[in-house]
Order: sequence, then C-alpha cells, then structure tokens
Amino acid sequence: MTSRFTELVVDCHDPQRLAAFWCEVLDFTVLDRSEGKVEIGSWEPTVEAVRAGQMPPTLVFIQVPEGKTVKNRLHLDVSPIDTSTGDEVARLLGLGATTVDVGQGPSRSWTVMADPEGNEFDVLRTLAPTTTGSPLQSQDPAQDPTAPGPVAAVN
Repeated sequence: MTSRFTELVVDCHDPQRLAAFWCEVLDFTVLDRSEGKVEIGSWEPTVEAVRAGQMPPTLVFIQVPEGKTVKNRLHLDVSPIDTSTGDEVARLLGLGATTVDVGQGPSRSWTVMADPEGNEFDVLRTLAPTTTGSPLQSQDPAQDPTAPGPVAAVN
C-alpha cells in the first residue's frame, strides 16, 4: 500500500493571479478552474497514470480570507533550463516576483524570491547547456550567481 504526491496546495487571496504567475514561471497550463480555485500543471492527471507511477504534482491555488503572516515552512526551488540564473531572476522580476532576504546571506549561489502574494521560492543554478554541454557558469564560481551550489533550505 502506498500513496502518491499528487497536488501541492497554496492558500492565497487571488488564485487567478497566482496561477497565471506560476504558469509563466513553470510553463504550466491551467487544468481546472472553479470558484476560488485554480489547478495548474505540466500534464493532465488521470487516475490510471497516477496509479501507474509517481508523476509531477500539480499546483492548486485556493482562495482564503487570511493573508500570509510568516515565512513559508515549505517552498519551491526552480532552476532555469534555457538561460542563466541572472536572466531568469530578471524575467521573474518582470512577471511580478520580488527578491527577499530571509537571512540567507549575500554569498549564496541561489536567489530567494517571492511570488506576487509573498510566497518565498528559490531560483537555483541554471541547467541550460552551453556549447560544451555543461550548465552555464563563469570561471569564478564564487562571483557567479548561476554557479551550481548546495540546495537551499528556507526555514
């Protein structure tokens, strides 16, 4: 007997706005929309597919009356796949994200950001290939925010 991780639910004020933001970030599509709820994902889940094996979970945005009051105890980490980390951070800022300081310090290889409702997430090292096939990075990893580094935990 086992269970599957099928959805990650995010409480929010405006499910439409947050779903649109995350669809742009992750290249997801809206799978379901109803009063006060929007579900997005990279695939259309079916009972058969979920029972057959673990698939990527969907994100479900649920409207709640209360606002976010403290730092998230769970957050998403994203890695750009076709650009540098710096370029991806700039793109996300243009979509409405902000950079935030949760005590991570200045010399980290990831960038802590928040979505339009203040939910923290990390932009990690790029996975974009270069002409040599390895991820984009500079010669000095200490000076390059796109350099591979440890997986961050925002506690």
